[in-house]
Amino acid sequence: MNTTHDTPNTPNSSITEIVANNYAKIKAVREKGVDPFPHRFKTTHAVGEAAKLQPDTQVTIAGRMMLMRVMGKATFAHVKDGTGKMQIYVKKDAVGEESYELFRRQMHVGDFLGVEGKLFVTKTGELTVDAQRLTVLAKSVRPLPEKFHGLTDNEARYRDRYLDLLTNDDVRAIFLKRSQIVAALREVLNSEGMLEVETPVLCGQAGGASARPFITFHNAYKNELYMRIALELPLKKLLIGGFQGAYEIGRVFRNEGVDTRHNPEFTMVEAYKAYSDYHGMAALVEKLFERFIRVIGADAVDYNGHKINLKPPFRRLSLPDEWKAKTGEDIHNILEGKRFNRPNLVALAKKLHIECAPDTTSAKIFDRIMDDKILCELVQPTFVFDHPTAITPLAKCKPGDESLVERFEFFAGTEEIANAYSELNDPEDQKSRLVEQLRQQQEENNGEADILDKDFIVAMEYGMPPMGGIGIGIDRVTMLLTGKPSIREVILFPLLRPDQA
Repeated sequence: MNTTHDTPNTPNSSITEIVANNYAKIKAVREKGVDPFPHRFKTTHAVGEAAKLQPDTQVTIAGRMMLMRVMGKATFAHVKDGTGKMQIYVKKDAVGEESYELFRRQMHVGDFLGVEGKLFVTKTGELTVDAQRLTVLAKSVRPLPEKFHGLTDNEARYRDRYLDLLTNDDVRAIFLKRSQIVAALREVLNSEGMLEVETPVLCGQAGGASARPFITFHNAYKNELYMRIALELPLKKLLIGGFQGAYEIGRVFRNEGVDTRHNPEFTMVEAYKAYSDYHGMAALVEKLFERFIRVIGADAVDYNGHKINLKPPFRRLSLPDEWKAKTGEDIHNILEGKRFNRPNLVALAKKLHIECAPDTTSAKIFDRIMDDKILCELVQPTFVFDHPTAITPLAKCKPGDESLVERFEFFAGTEEIANAYSELNDPEDQKSRLVEQLRQQQEENNGEADILDKDFIVAMEYGMPPMGGIGIGIDRVTMLLTGKPSIREVILFPLLRPDQA
């Protein structure tokens, strides 16, 4: 007899029947004096390590059983852990009749199993553990997704990510790669003399970016608090306090829409280095990508139907030059000092057939023109230098031109990957910029404008060194380097609409 047990029950069984049947198996195991959930188990090798050893080596491995083929007095099975998969061979004569019968009748795919035995090579050339001793480590109750196709519905994959990881090896590989990307990022930033720190997630004010915050309430102090929308301001205070450089890899929360590029909770790194500027930050981006190439083992990736060349140096564009080329107008026509010239901006939008309602904020109109005329063409990695002061309140102005600031955005695959400034360190100028942001909030109902953080201004008045600063989206970088066009593919537990089932 040759029976393959891919699931513990027949396909026609209801989930209620399957669960009841498997709880009965747990009871049966206990009645035989066997603990189906022991506290610990000592292994000699991870499965992936054992798979590299020579035949005749004695090993003790543990993992989840993913396949079971019963052939009378012998059974082949596959055991899998986080490092790999290995075949085991279980004979009644080797493990004993009682142990074999418990294994054959009460164990099923999905259970965790400890196996002690000697390695040998089967007639088909597969390295296998010849089991001498079996240990039940954990009984599963619910059946795993169908073996050959795994979890294929995206909504189910994201909602039950643990099953996605369990059944889809390529998904697990993405998150292993993400971890390696973050480790490489740390390695480079540490080599730049920056100190990794942690700053508050709950804030009295949500500053450092243009975004709507999530608001919560602190019972003890009886006041509202905000989930941080950026890491910027506390890190700058650390350089005021004397650090030469500091960075944080952390969660950021923005009360915005959900799509393939946005999740309300995401991960970014912000890094600040004294006596540098936005050119120094561009050099840092190129250094990071040289390291990322080593992580993925390739200097190009397929992303959104394009072959993206990741090898520095990267293209550099002047936004004012590109604006003139793509809109036919000088960018200064829509700027009035550190503000937008709204009438001219609206007129340009209408000329270019860009959607523009009376209540659309100036910042939003500008972004739409950028998206439609410039950013959509930035497939290969590109730095776009020098942006309007009106939407960048925390960066230094270009020398001799208060309408533009020393800022770049870095794009690849038409997606924004990084944003960097020559950081503004003049407290008087900083206050006036944030007052302008306050005006945008009040007059244009711009709920995403930056806030006036008086505590940060006070800190600046103690003296802040010139510095370069950068923010990089970890999720966006991972999307690019793994070739995944949706942010949900690179976040372990993305925010989903509540399950209505």
